[in-house]
Amino acid sequence: MVAVELFVVLAFIYLGARIGGIGIGLAGGAGVVALSLFLGMPTSQSYIPIDVILIIMSVITAIAAMQVAGGMDWLVEKAEDFLRKNPKQITFYAPIVTYLMTLMAGTGHTAFSTLPVIAEVAKEQGIRPSRPLSIAVVASQIAITASPISAAVVFFSGILEPLGIGYLTLLAICIPTTFVACMAGAFVANFLGCELKDDPVYQERLEKGLIKLQGTTKREIAPTAKKATYIFLGAIVLVVAYAAAISGSIGLIENPTLGRNEAIMTFMLAAAALIVATTKIDASKIPSAPTFRSGMTACVCVLGVAWLGSTFVNAHVEGIKEVAGTLLSDYPWMLAMVLFFASMLLYSQGATTVALMPAALAIGVAPLTAIASFAAVSALFVLPTYPTLLAAVEMDDTGSTRIGNLVFNHPFFIPGVVTIATAVVLGFVVGGIVL
Repeated sequence: MVAVELFVVLAFIYLGARIGGIGIGLAGGAGVVALSLFLGMPTSQSYIPIDVILIIMSVITAIAAMQVAGGMDWLVEKAEDFLRKNPKQITFYAPIVTYLMTLMAGTGHTAFSTLPVIAEVAKEQGIRPSRPLSIAVVASQIAITASPISAAVVFFSGILEPLGIGYLTLLAICIPTTFVACMAGAFVANFLGCELKDDPVYQERLEKGLIKLQGTTKREIAPTAKKATYIFLGAIVLVVAYAAAISGSIGLIENPTLGRNEAIMTFMLAAAALIVATTKIDASKIPSAPTFRSGMTACVCVLGVAWLGSTFVNAHVEGIKEVAGTLLSDYPWMLAMVLFFASMLLYSQGATTVALMPAALAIGVAPLTAIASFAAVSALFVLPTYPTLLAAVEMDDTGSTRIGNLVFNHPFFIPGVVTIATAVVLGFVVGGIVL
């Protein structure tokens, strides 16, 4: 019966992956129906990661308000100025930009706005655009595991706290290890593929007049852009400062009336309210902002797939503990492999973390192993169907960022694997020192 139940779980995950986008959440919900009504598995509302969903909603609302006020355009303009100051080093500077934007926003979808700039600067310098674009996409994904306001980090820190590992400790390990790993990935990406001038696809497109140089893009920056951005960034600083103040290690506030998760939600909603009040933007435009739509899609995905995974795991936690506990104790790196392959299908760092990390800790995986392996939930680049990956392909009119016939032979794969592998190794090293 366990084999049948596992097959059902995997079948619905596969179905969701085939549908794409919000489909993974829809299929997850259908899978819960199949497990509970047809196979008799008990399920519960307690299996739903409600805090994760609410945090995504509140953070995305603040980001969308900033976007409507023009803050995202202003950040992209600053990113373009940064990239154009050192265009020859675009392969190293591009991931810095996308990493920092994701770190601040808690969502990798901010990369959409910077990918056209990265492609254009690389093309102007005669640099193969696939190099900076590939590692920029990977950096925007792995930065989720280091963002102080991402749902994955907040949830993971929450289940680590009973083990004596706080929110700030997790960030102290994840931020430096993932950033250095991105630079390692950029170093490798810098050598991948032939030079642009030697690429036959580029030469063919050049002869057909399909390649155009646009130069610096002039953007109309709304007068409210800076104010909205500063309010949003200020809210992030307040979240981290408050989390530090109520943490056991610092303890400036004892018995806080507002918990950390609740603080993130309320601070972000308050930031959105302050943006609307001070910039006089039309609040009705917030739900139609691109970032808001992508965030609500993420909520549905986390709801469906986490509920599906939790229903199966909670029904068989003792058996899983017996089979996997010894294996992961002897080979701790295996957890990173499991997370890597799971995130390929779940298409969400938050969903993968919610679905698997509690089970890993429940079967006795050491906290150091779990933290070091955390970066592996970012393998969204493996299958060439993730939105930011597809956007990078579409935005490169040189044809250098292309997907091969063998599915996995695309320019994102090697830099991504190198980045995650480096982050996991550094996680064990830095985590061993910090913990």
